[in-house]
Amino acid sequence: MRTVDSARTGAPRVRGIAARAGGWSARHRWAAVTVWVLFVVLAMGLGSATGRVDVKESDQLSGEVGRAVQITEDAGLKDPAGETVLIQADSPSVKATSPEFRSAVDAVMQAVQSTGEVTAVTSPYVTKTISADGRSALVQFEMRGDPETASARVEPVLKAVDKVQGEHDGLVIEEIGSASMGKTFEDAFGDDFQRAELSAVPVALGILLIAFGALVAALLPVALAITAIIATMGLMGVVSHLQPMSETANSVMLLVGLAVGVDYCLFYLRREREERAKGRDARTALMIAAATSGRAIIVSGVTVCVAMAGMLFTGLAEFEAMGLASLMVVAVAMVGSVTVLPALLSLLGERVEKGRVPFLNRLKRSSGTRRKSTARDNHPHPSAVRPGDASGESRVWRAVLDSVLRRPWTALVIAAGALTAIALPAVGMHTQNLTLDQEFGSSLPIVRTYERLNAAFPGGADPARVVVKADDINAAPVRQALADFREQAVASGASKGPVDMVTHDAENIAVIDVPLVGGSDQSRAVKSLDLLRDQVRPDTLGKVDGVEAPITGQVAGSKDFNDQIVGAVVPVFAFVVVFAFLLMLLCFRSLTIAVTSIVLNLLSVGAAYGILTAVFQHGWGASLVGAEGVGAIISWLPLFLFVILFGLSMDYHVFVVSRIREARLQGRSTRDAIAHGVVTTAGVVTSAAVIMVAVFAIFGTLSMQSMKQMGVGLAAAVLIDATIIRGVLLPAVMALLDERNWYLPRWLRWLPDLTHDESAVADGVRDDRTSGAIPSRAVGTTGETQDSTLTGQSR
Repeated sequence: MRTVDSARTGAPRVRGIAARAGGWSARHRWAAVTVWVLFVVLAMGLGSATGRVDVKESDQLSGEVGRAVQITEDAGLKDPAGETVLIQADSPSVKATSPEFRSAVDAVMQAVQSTGEVTAVTSPYVTKTISADGRSALVQFEMRGDPETASARVEPVLKAVDKVQGEHDGLVIEEIGSASMGKTFEDAFGDDFQRAELSAVPVALGILLIAFGALVAALLPVALAITAIIATMGLMGVVSHLQPMSETANSVMLLVGLAVGVDYCLFYLRREREERAKGRDARTALMIAAATSGRAIIVSGVTVCVAMAGMLFTGLAEFEAMGLASLMVVAVAMVGSVTVLPALLSLLGERVEKGRVPFLNRLKRSSGTRRKSTARDNHPHPSAVRPGDASGESRVWRAVLDSVLRRPWTALVIAAGALTAIALPAVGMHTQNLTLDQEFGSSLPIVRTYERLNAAFPGGADPARVVVKADDINAAPVRQALADFREQAVASGASKGPVDMVTHDAENIAVIDVPLVGGSDQSRAVKSLDLLRDQVRPDTLGKVDGVEAPITGQVAGSKDFNDQIVGAVVPVFAFVVVFAFLLMLLCFRSLTIAVTSIVLNLLSVGAAYGILTAVFQHGWGASLVGAEGVGAIISWLPLFLFVILFGLSMDYHVFVVSRIREARLQGRSTRDAIAHGVVTTAGVVTSAAVIMVAVFAIFGTLSMQSMKQMGVGLAAAVLIDATIIRGVLLPAVMALLDERNWYLPRWLRWLPDLTHDESAVADGVRDDRTSGAIPSRAVGTTGETQDSTLTGQSR
């Protein structure tokens, strides 16, 4: 039973972690703020002291690719930063044997050697790296020093090659390799990424400023999100010694942290302001916000954490790092929202309205006007909104809801049909790791070099690499098997050559580079890879005892990664869906709510998949986002989107349904509760959604197609979720189900009761010693009256 001691405090006391945390923080304001600041500082200090361990390359990759990297790492070998200079004649009459061509080759070799930055320079006339038509040749070399820092030292080499190009008209002389590509990408997109991440905060602040119309109120959500992100960055350093982290995990954590941090603060602050607008005193308004929005934040946060934990089941270190980092930032933001936020609101009081901006509409009572009660608002409960009270309802969403609730079947069929049609293209989704030309299009000169190289030497830009480990690499059977492999790689049709090999005698390792037939055409290249793995290798190296020969490379990496992702889909989907279902069942004590929550969120995710496939794979409207010619979805995105979107969708869903349930507990009919719950949450959900759409859209403007796909997918899904799902489908479905929304079978009544009677605190002065528990007057499907359905108590 909930108890109220209004005589002593004027504010009710209710069960629940959120209510107790909010009450304690409001009473011990400075202590709560101090503890939070100390936590953030301590977390950051521990992270700096312990340092961060990043995911190793061998841990990032799966299958044979991961094993190949593991072999070289264990042997202490580092793949050097290999560079290639393509020399190509413009005229068909000029061949590699022509004097001017030979002169250019000699000039390139001398120029790169003179920089002092390279080693192992090879002539195409020695290595036979001359194209079949005789018009192209490759000068190959390696960068000195650590390959991880080679991109910072390659500029003198690039300038030397450019100088030779300027001296030889009629020839194309261009450099490409890991170091030169790394430098190009850093120059082109390093600042781009940094600007995108940094601009996310000002964008969020600007939208909040428009929404609230007051600088202090707008700063609170951003400040909470930033401190949560800072604390999590420190915790990531500590946790990285158990689960290595990565830069990608850092970026994802920032996006998720900003999204949920702002959302949670918006939920809390919006409810506190709404109650104060109704005439509640500051303490009671905070208590109501704690018991209602605070509880919704905890339920939502736990659900989002469960969704993020799904990434831990992929078996991929990069995904595990992203999942753990996201989980931590959500947990930190959730704790901050129900502890330090009420303390700050209590400290600020009316000063939360400071810094008002002229001509901007704030989130006001009744969306900018006072709305008098109507017949729809009249119900027997004492806390009914009285004439002149602020209802916090949105007039726009009220108009939409009126239409939906008048014709719920029509709204359901149209909205569900539209989303199903949008989701249909996802049935034929094709995923792969994007090649260089797919990732960057023709926006960079080095991409044109990549295309020329692949055209002259099919597969030469992305060769398969065979890492051969033997007990004795120079043993006669091994040497013969190596020679047979190189010969059969070409004879089988998997490669057109040249097949190069480097032997590391001391480590008993040989590395063979095999250009795959198909080049940048992934489907053809995969067939060549399968031929190497399934036929050539077993017939040669596979016949020698003690020889291990995993095959790696860009094509192999894409295939193995796809295989691993496909294998992870079922366990990840099952984990996220089952646990989200159980959480909704326990927290709302309704089988119907749990089922509809999952179905609606899956429909939202499906629509996002359909948009991605239509735009980036089929090219429908691709020119609008600069994505022509991609033809595929980056391998990691579908699973990543499912986890992120499912978590963020549940965020809104919990908030809206909690408000509907609260209104139902106050005695409204289910239909009136639906209308009240949706329109009173529409403002904050819209503001939160606009912020997330704007932030994600920033990443949709980047030139990298993988980032563009992520940004467009997330922005589209959040927009759909906050409008069609929450504003049309959810109320339509709940209106059709009516009292069945609160149905819990008798055989499930043994489940723990995690519900809380939020209406008790919202009612103000109500004492359950005289009034008893609030009856729902809900009618079960069996026809018997079930007053306990909403309170979660069995009869």
